[in-house]
Amino acid sequence: MYHNYFGLKEQAFSIAVNPRYLYMSQQHKEALAHLLYGVKGGGFVLLSGEVGTGKTTIIRCLLEQLPENTDIAIVLNPMADVVDMLCTICDELGAKYLNDTTNIKSLTDALHEYLLDNHRRGHNTVLLIDEAQLLSPEALEQIRLLTNLETTTQKLLQIILVGQPEINELLAQPRLRQLSQRITARFHLTPLTLEETEAYINHRLEVAGMPEGRKLYTHQIIRKIHTFTGGIPRLINIVCERTLIGAYGHNTQEISKDIFELARSEVAGSMDYLPSRRKAINWRPIAIGGAAVAAVFVVALLINLLFFRPNLPATGNSTQTTATLSREQQNTEIAPTQPTPLPTPIVKVESENLRSQLIASARTAPSTQKRLGSLFEYRQDNYSEAQADLVRYLGHDVSSDTHPCWELTRERIQCKTLELATWDSLRDLNRPAVLELTTPDKFITHAIITGMSQTQAQLLTPQGVLVLTPLMELGHMWTGKTFYLWHRPEGYLEPLTLGQRSDTVKWVAQSFAQLDQREKPLTRNELNATLQERIKIFQRNYGLTDDGILGEQTLMKLNEVLGIDYTLNILD
Repeated sequence: MYHNYFGLKEQAFSIAVNPRYLYMSQQHKEALAHLLYGVKGGGFVLLSGEVGTGKTTIIRCLLEQLPENTDIAIVLNPMADVVDMLCTICDELGAKYLNDTTNIKSLTDALHEYLLDNHRRGHNTVLLIDEAQLLSPEALEQIRLLTNLETTTQKLLQIILVGQPEINELLAQPRLRQLSQRITARFHLTPLTLEETEAYINHRLEVAGMPEGRKLYTHQIIRKIHTFTGGIPRLINIVCERTLIGAYGHNTQEISKDIFELARSEVAGSMDYLPSRRKAINWRPIAIGGAAVAAVFVVALLINLLFFRPNLPATGNSTQTTATLSREQQNTEIAPTQPTPLPTPIVKVESENLRSQLIASARTAPSTQKRLGSLFEYRQDNYSEAQADLVRYLGHDVSSDTHPCWELTRERIQCKTLELATWDSLRDLNRPAVLELTTPDKFITHAIITGMSQTQAQLLTPQGVLVLTPLMELGHMWTGKTFYLWHRPEGYLEPLTLGQRSDTVKWVAQSFAQLDQREKPLTRNELNATLQERIKIFQRNYGLTDDGILGEQTLMKLNEVLGIDYTLNILD
């Protein structure tokens, strides 16, 4: 209704992706040109940009301009596992493969056959991967290998990678230098300037049907909008929509300073913090009522005491280190000088089906000695089933055994694969995991490890039974490849250092306030010097490098202390 009030035919500032509203600034025109170049045979093309800068909108615009002889596979939710990735590409292109023999060789053979056939029919084939920063180095390397098939004049597969700025750091790794060298065009989208913000707002109003000569936003208000949003188009849409609603509610045709401040306070109240210096962030807040937290903690504590033995994380440093802040810091915000007692781990209560009930009951079932020869039931082609069983063991209800990690993204559960060299490294990781093994007859199989002692490993069989096996016997077959899960905090994309703002910083500050029994956290959302010193204390107490950087290791260890992630069972 309020759109008609301003003479608009439709909602001007919807956050839904609509190519008709694409504001083609000079950098957006260049970005689209880069993608079109990749479609026409330019090899690898990389488009990166902060959250909300318009990458997905440009992709939609690209799809509308594709040549008729172009077949494109679009992967919107990339996963870490290479086999899953190749299956998705085959499914998108329609390349036929046998479901019961899904391994890397059979899938790449199917893709190569499809690409050759497509080339003979005079068609170009394009692979577009959105959110490419989520790909593992192994998956990226396999994608590079797909481009080796070529004729004397052109590549048979053109690849477009679209992702957040972390994709640039990923491609900078030495082991991905071959892929990085094959990128023929790179473009990075940046937030809008003040002038572009004004043009962007006017463009969307014009497309929505704003009568000619009418002006809702003065230059001063647009300057405030740009300062508040940092020039991020998605955030500009949210603020402008709220200002229009506010003006309609106050029966005024002008977006005044008071209307803007009202909209600003409403938006800031539903978001974590305001952007500064055009820095893009994740806006979803972490807001938990103190009473609700206390209730959940008490219930979880009772469940834990009744059914589970407390399983405190093992530390790499048994001597608890003391540290003090400077006198000036102590006078402002006192950080603890002694390690804080750990709370009892919180047990997750998830919805259960028959399968998850069996696996949950296996946790407390008596462990029996069993030799590895009878555990070879997760063959290479059943790797995803082992992943799914691990996911269910950890209390998550997934419906698919084929792509279990896909269903976890909405919960911010991240699947990771590492190459570890020793059992000590696995103890430091301290997560139930899927281990890749090589059998004596040289087949690849997998085992789910749920606990460890100095000499034995506790494994979960496909039947949901916990068994013990000697580490020495298991170690001869473990290739080092390790698949595990961890709960990624809200907004975490890359390691955070002094001065950076993030939802993750806010969560960490709140977590330390809970552990230290403080009334207020040490900071709101900026990693300041006081919080950095508290992080260093935490890192020293748990045997981590005390660099004050919020990286995966530190966050995973904090998850352990808070009981967010399940850890390996400590065997007597």
